[in-house]
Amino acid sequence: MNDIADLEKLETLIRESRFCTAFTGAGVSTLAGIADFRGKGGLYTRQDIDADRIFDIDYFRRDPSYFYLKSRDFIYNLDEKTPAIVHSELARLERLGILKGIITQNIDLLHQKAGSRKVVELHGTPSVHHCLSCGKKWDFSEIAILVRDRIVPRCDSCGGTIKPDVTFFGEMLPAGALEEGFRLASESDLMLVLGSTLLVQPAATVPLYTLRNGGKVVIVNNMETPLDCRASLIFDDLEEVFNFLAGREF
Repeated sequence: MNDIADLEKLETLIRESRFCTAFTGAGVSTLAGIADFRGKGGLYTRQDIDADRIFDIDYFRRDPSYFYLKSRDFIYNLDEKTPAIVHSELARLERLGILKGIITQNIDLLHQKAGSRKVVELHGTPSVHHCLSCGKKWDFSEIAILVRDRIVPRCDSCGGTIKPDVTFFGEMLPAGALEEGFRLASESDLMLVLGSTLLVQPAATVPLYTLRNGGKVVIVNNMETPLDCRASLIFDDLEEVFNFLAGREF
């Protein structure tokens, strides 16, 4: 149970902020039924998946079937998922002009589904797939149909390997994404760090830009993070915090 006095302090920080942003990780989407990576029941705790292998670009190039068959039930069903309270409340704060942008590590598209318009996707997106050989592109829905039928997609033009525009380990982040994240963070006088352990680099350095420029960071996560000692407020229950905020008039 989060302290009501701290929740009221958070409301005041948000209300008085000049440039508020959010940095989101996998934890915000657990409320939408999407497993996270390091939490209970997360990808790194599953015995049927080698989490380091599934998103390794070298292994993908050798054997894309491992990625497609293992990600079938947590990526290629994303069109069936709906935004949860964190996504909807962040979208509301943006509509009110309070939240200036979201910097996300997530690839589930739920911020956009909720109505958020300024979303920086640090780790890419599965909404587009492309052939690694000839560059031909496909929409998520076209590939999802095949993957759900346990078919490993191949390019119908050249037979090449098709890959989602998601950043795998061993790849560079999308052009300009990290730089835009740093820019937003640097301008922020308040950053809400939500559902992230802040362990995945270089994305985890983004909140540091807020702190270095004199801004405040609030962390809401059910596990400790390396920045807890520098946070103005810390909460451990995303649903409770955002149910509280959803009942406030800003």
